[in-house]
This record gives sequence, structure tokens and C-alpha cells, in this order.
Amino acid sequence: MSTDSLPSIGQMMADTVPMVRTLGLEFSETSAERAVVSLPDQSAYHNHVGGPHAGAMFTLAESASGAVVLAAFGDQLGRAVPLAVKAEIGYKKLAMGAVTATAELGRPVADVLAELDAGERPEFPVEVRIAREDGAVTGEMTIVWTLRPQS
Repeated sequence: MSTDSLPSIGQMMADTVPMVRTLGLEFSETSAERAVVSLPDQSAYHNHVGGPHAGAMFTLAESASGAVVLAAFGDQLGRAVPLAVKAEIGYKKLAMGAVTATAELGRPVADVLAELDAGERPEFPVEVRIAREDGAVTGEMTIVWTLRPQS
């Protein structure tokens, strides 16, 4: 996907994914290799210990993974639909305040596209780290995505 269109990914996601708008997620970086998305500190989404709720952090991480997938494969939407296949998250430390998710594509774009070109339904992981403002990693998530060919 052309880098000229990348700044619009956050807006596109806010326009099409209601939870992105609801949580007020902020997209600061999107490329075919990496996306950085932040969840501002909002008391409405706190848990019982005063930090961001686990569900909000899951949504943050999944949204960051979706941003990198769109940046990498958005130009393929006419022939394939990106879908999350499965996700696993581990909460490592107490998250307090604003948190940021950094998602990285786990396979080269060219390899995934080669499988799609061969008529296969490629799967690929996206690794996400969630961190507090002090840099401490509070969670890690792996989301496996697929590109489902259009019929």
C-alpha cells in the first residue's frame, strides 16, 4: 500500500470500527511492518484497580494489529478480506494510565501475497506489545490473521 495513504488508516478504522471511536484510540504510526496505537487514560474504562480494563486493552491491541494488516494488505481488499483467526493475550504487569500498543507483522508481506497468488488462504501472526507511559510492558498479544480470497 502506498505510504501516501497510510495516515488515513486511523481515520478509516474510526469510521468503520465503532469500538475504535468508543475508546478514543489514537493512531500515531502505521506502516506495512508496524502500527502504534494509544488508549488514553479514561476513568470510564477503568477496572477495579484503577487502570485500563482488560477488555479495553484487548481492543487496543487488536486494533493495532488491524492497522498494520490494513497498511500491509489494504491494496488487496478487492480480492481478499482480512480476518482475525485467533488471538492470545498475556497480562504481564499492572497497567495504569495511558497505554500504547505496538503491533508488528510476523511474516514478510511478499510471502503472504505469494500464498494468496497461489490460490491459498494465507495465515500470518501479528505480535503486539502493550506498554505504560514509563515503557514497562504490561501485556503481549499474538493475533493470527488470514486473507480470505473473495469468491
